[in-house]
Amino acid sequence: MEAKAIAKRIRMSARKARLVTRLIQNQRVPQAYTTLKGCPQKAAPLVATVLKSAVANLRGSTPVEQVTVTEAFVNEGPRMKRSVNAPRGRALPIIKRFCHIHVTVNDGA
Repeated sequence: MEAKAIAKRIRMSARKARLVTRLIQNQRVPQAYTTLKGCPQKAAPLVATVLKSAVANLRGSTPVEQVTVTEAFVNEGPRMKRSVNAPRGRALPIIKRFCHIHVTVNDGA
């Protein structure tokens, strides 16, 4: 059986979050948790929360040790566009990025 979880509008660029999700693809869930625990990036606890939600969505009698992360990917979300004052009366753009984190787990049945 397969279950997935999505965290939308996470205040982080998708490029930075992808570094973490690539680490846990095709791993067993306990191994993925230990990988995320040792990962120093800001995205690691956020991906761990989504992984925990996906495992909870599985609702199976399968032990957690047998559950595998089949997919973990990040899509870009909306962008907030702001501006900051610059010399000579100009304004420079600031783009604040968001991302959506998707995690899919499978119990092998």
